[in-house]
Amino acid sequence: MTKPRLYSGMQPTNDSLHVGNYIGALVQWRKMQEEYDAFFSVVDLHAISVPQNPAELREKTRRTAAQYIAAGIEPEKSTLYVQSHVPAHAQLAWVLSSITGFGEANRMTQFKDKSSRYGSDATNVALFTYPILMAADILLYRTEAVPVGDDQRQHVELTRTLAERFNSRFGETFVVPEATIPADSARIYDLQDPTSKMSKSGESPQGILWLFDEPKAMQKKIMRSVTDNDGVVAFDRETKPGVSNLMAIYSALTGSTVEQVTAEFDGRGYGDFKKGVAEAVVSELEPVRARALELLDDPAELDRLLAVNAARANEVAEATLADVYEKVGFLAGR
Repeated sequence: MTKPRLYSGMQPTNDSLHVGNYIGALVQWRKMQEEYDAFFSVVDLHAISVPQNPAELREKTRRTAAQYIAAGIEPEKSTLYVQSHVPAHAQLAWVLSSITGFGEANRMTQFKDKSSRYGSDATNVALFTYPILMAADILLYRTEAVPVGDDQRQHVELTRTLAERFNSRFGETFVVPEATIPADSARIYDLQDPTSKMSKSGESPQGILWLFDEPKAMQKKIMRSVTDNDGVVAFDRETKPGVSNLMAIYSALTGSTVEQVTAEFDGRGYGDFKKGVAEAVVSELEPVRARALELLDDPAELDRLLAVNAARANEVAEATLADVYEKVGFLAGR
């Protein structure tokens, strides 16, 4: 029986992914690759919608791919590739831009957020059309399921609209995808500002647990994380955001329920609790870090794996693009 198709990806905009990426995306992808014909991309085309240093971008792309593999995304089981290695992503995005209204693109909240963050000098047309490229990423593989966070749901809705519009104008071509947000996926917050989502662009480096952090650095960040003054380990996002965030991390990495975490640390105070969280984080992430560094020690082999996977992605992508080109009326090439 043919497995349903899945697509997702992350940008190579930092030297390291963080524990929020790991829990919110990579752990979910690792599970989903068993049930889906999964395509996972390092989306470097999206990355250049904001200024990048070319040499650093190449290095970050490799590092991101290495972390995918180290976290359990298997290149033999999933199709794991670099977005720019599949030209059809950009080619399909151009076709989709021709059926996207300016008003539709202008309503995308991420453009408004990023343009205000980076300023007018760094705001470009690529950032404005980012959601159309994301639609192409998804539709290119006739994807059925798109695991995304709440902040990307609007983009998946645009993707669905464009798929339906193209199908209506040119005949059935694209699968209309569904956004999937796993029920057991925890949102992870900044350790120093636990009311803000943990982000690569976080204000304090002490608030982010990077996958490439040394174990001692991880422990120090957790021990210094913001909590409160009452010393009770209990889950309440409103009144105890810092404690609740640490509980969510511990729960996700140990498989314990929030109730079990509450019972385990009942009466033990924040010192013991933070030590427990630090031990769980290091136990889970140090093998990931070690494996990623091992992969990066042999860049030729890592590049070979990515090339093999890109060939698989290109085979699927080019078939879709050929169908699209024929339907919109392009003259066939050789």
